[in-house]
Amino acid sequence: MTLDQVRIFLAVAERRHVTRAAEALNLTQSAVSSAISALEAQHGVRLFDRVGRGIEPTEAGLTFMEAARSLLAQAETTKLVLDDLASEMRGRLRITASQTVASYWLPRHLMALHDRHPGVEIDLTVGNTATAAAAVMDGTADLGFVEGELPSSDLHIQVVARDELVLVLARDHAERRRPSFSAGDYRALRWVLREPGSGTRSAFETHLRALNLATGDLEVTLELPSNEAVLAAVAAGGCVTMLSRRAVGSFRTRHIALRRVTWTPRPLRTFSVLTHPQRHKTRAARALVGLVTAG
Repeated sequence: MTLDQVRIFLAVAERRHVTRAAEALNLTQSAVSSAISALEAQHGVRLFDRVGRGIEPTEAGLTFMEAARSLLAQAETTKLVLDDLASEMRGRLRITASQTVASYWLPRHLMALHDRHPGVEIDLTVGNTATAAAAVMDGTADLGFVEGELPSSDLHIQVVARDELVLVLARDHAERRRPSFSAGDYRALRWVLREPGSGTRSAFETHLRALNLATGDLEVTLELPSNEAVLAAVAAGGCVTMLSRRAVGSFRTRHIALRRVTWTPRPLRTFSVLTHPQRHKTRAARALVGLVTAG
């Protein structure tokens, strides 16, 4: 079994299509089919069922997908270690960051890293806090940048910045001038929230506990996977939300109003960088951590 065979298997398994996998890998369809057939013959296992013109992983194929992803992640990490031994800093730095961090805080630090070390290729994936932690844990990311608290894990967590949530309402919302809000007021509002697993959602849930509330106590009209979508829904009128001041600051328009929280302790949260204590930290990773901790 070769790494190329594993890459080809995974491309086919993820796309459920030989032709699309061949196009993604810049190979011929026959080369992809031959690699899959050879892999199956070498190990005496059927990895795919051919149904009409389609192709679906067998139970064995589905099981092998997880091992294949892990193997390729480890191969990439091994390559990064070799690149890191070169005198000039180069190679690829794989980062997964939650949305607010990736959109409003991290880019200036990535630009600073590029200016100092142009030989480093930066590969940024944007998700939420949960996906960033998972990527660092399984080795598909060298660094994870997240918002708020994480469940207990084996990852190393280093706080690198701080943030604050604010209440966001439409400019014409009936409650925009209310001096303070009680638990009953929160229950009477209609909310648009970020999705579960996001750092913003986690920080908001922590804020609710200060009012002896949970999201189940609120009238939640929508749960949306991006700050921009949440803000657009709030600007349309009728609903409120709570988001990062950093996120809202870049979206300021005549359609929304902000309220800093004074009726409970301010909903503060942290931005943190995640690393795996048992994996090699490249010079590029160390350089970026140095930049973000320096401010």
